[in-house]
Amino acid sequence: MKNETSFHYFYLLPFSGETRSKPFITAFFFLIYVVGVLINSSIITVICLEVQLHKPMYLFICNLSIVDIFYTSVTIPKLLHMLLSGNHIVSSAQCYTQLYFLLSVTAAEEILLFVMAYDRYVAICLPLHYHRLLSYRNCSLITIGIWTMAFLHSVVYVTSALNMSSCHSNVIHQFFCDPKSLTKTICTTSQLFIAVNVIEILMLAFIPFVCTFISYFQIFSVISKMKTKESRKKSFSTCSSHITIITIYNGAGLLGYLIPPYSEVLDIIFNIVYTNIIPMINPFIYSLQNSNIQSAFLGL
Repeated sequence: MKNETSFHYFYLLPFSGETRSKPFITAFFFLIYVVGVLINSSIITVICLEVQLHKPMYLFICNLSIVDIFYTSVTIPKLLHMLLSGNHIVSSAQCYTQLYFLLSVTAAEEILLFVMAYDRYVAICLPLHYHRLLSYRNCSLITIGIWTMAFLHSVVYVTSALNMSSCHSNVIHQFFCDPKSLTKTICTTSQLFIAVNVIEILMLAFIPFVCTFISYFQIFSVISKMKTKESRKKSFSTCSSHITIITIYNGAGLLGYLIPPYSEVLDIIFNIVYTNIIPMINPFIYSLQNSNIQSAFLGL
């Protein structure tokens, strides 16, 4: 019989065998955190201060920067504390709180990337209806809806995870409490937890991806029918950065599912890229490529 129990704490041991490299690892993550927070905070500040950027597209860019700040803030500060103090014990409440906010920003980014694709679809395919469909009121409601759905999804997921018993080791070979690592500590899965996982994949991965694909199919159809090369190039340039971010984000997410469950090193590398590297480079790929944001930066 399996000894089912509930752990009151977890041991996070991401770099247990790399004692000599800990100063380098600490400096590496500190640099990622500082650069990511400073760049994204600067973009939010510029968009808020510059009246000309008070448009739907830049509202969504501002939200993307908020998501990227949350991504790194959920994981890196606790990791730096563990590396500097040597205390790798995390209480169950801390672990599931971290999981809650991580799932929230993941869901928010998935929905937000689709909304940004819809913004480009309306701008290129329905330009005369842009200000009606994406009015200030509608964009505010969309933003509230994104974060509401993200937080509600996390409540359901974490609640279903808390109702299951643990019987395996409470040692997590990861630098934060992620769903995959916590699932390894669970003996049995409930029907609710399985249903939540299926709904999560369907609502936050499959449907947004399909809708984004349809949006860009329509966009490219319209661009291909444009008469001049300059207009085609200008229209495509407004979408290229967003396509790059979607490809990197969804590609990394797909690779995460393909990693074998026993490969802890690959899991750690993937999570570093997915939760820290990508949020740091997002502003360089998307926001800072925008000529209006560049002009606003120079003006400040």
